[in-house]
Amino acid sequence: MKERPILFSSPMVRAILEGRKTQTRRTVKPQPVKLSGPNLDGLWSDTVLPVVRYFACPYGVPGDRLWVRETWCAWDTTEEDIECDEVEGNVASLVERGIGRYHVTYRADPNRYAKKWRPSIFMPRWASRITLEIEAVRVERLQEISEDDALKEGVSTMVRIGGVEFESTARLEFGKLWESINGPGSWDANPWVWVIQFRRVTP
Repeated sequence: MKERPILFSSPMVRAILEGRKTQTRRTVKPQPVKLSGPNLDGLWSDTVLPVVRYFACPYGVPGDRLWVRETWCAWDTTEEDIECDEVEGNVASLVERGIGRYHVTYRADPNRYAKKWRPSIFMPRWASRITLEIEAVRVERLQEISEDDALKEGVSTMVRIGGVEFESTARLEFGKLWESINGPGSWDANPWVWVIQFRRVTP
């Protein structure tokens, strides 16, 4: 079993904690290419290369674990000379002073404040509070996602616009989420993606 870090936004962290998110999709890099030319049988082929055969999933295989990196900060109330209780300290010095995960604040939690949040990419293993175990990995085109799988991505189908709430579809809302993370046109590009199914386990 191997452990690897994985980044999640605050809304997706909340979805994991609430048990609504059990899948994540990540773009395959590099993208598979289409063959253009005669194959060994003298036929022309535009078949996409079998992804799983030629690419190893960088997030692991079933049984491996992922520890979640999220936006965070470390604080220390023992230093009275510091004006703000929530301190953006040097991680090495925090560890030296015996400050562990119980001194960490997570932006995904409600009513949390920090003088300065640390980006998720800088979260060390000791500060992570969520560990996921991979249950299955597969490859598919982004737009092949089903309504059921879109729900497993943690999106909500209830949308509020101008004070009015209405019900949308999970696929539509997942498409919006994908574009908010990957940029305009990224849904229409319909890339090949890793589909990682997971369950939350005790760290």
